[in-house]
Amino acid sequence: MTTTTTAPATTVTASALEFPTTFPIKIMGKRADGFAQQMLAVVQRHAPDFDPATLEMRASREGNYLSFTATINATSREQLDDLYRELSAHPMVSIVL
Repeated sequence: MTTTTTAPATTVTASALEFPTTFPIKIMGKRADGFAQQMLAVVQRHAPDFDPATLEMRASREGNYLSFTATINATSREQLDDLYRELSAHPMVSIVL
């Protein structure tokens, strides 16, 4: 009987992105008062140099949902991860891409 051992799998956590980089983040949620302002506040908390004038907004066909695209100057993977976590946990957000 032959016994075979294998090395444990390694997890690669390196990012394919090179920082700093321009990075678009799409945020979608139900249309509600204050949604744009709250999303802007979250983005600016993680990317203080974000220019609010560059925020792109679109309403769904029926007008029930809004999507925002915030293109930030990402400085690290940690910055992006923290931003995604806060946006995803926000009660007004349906999805973050």
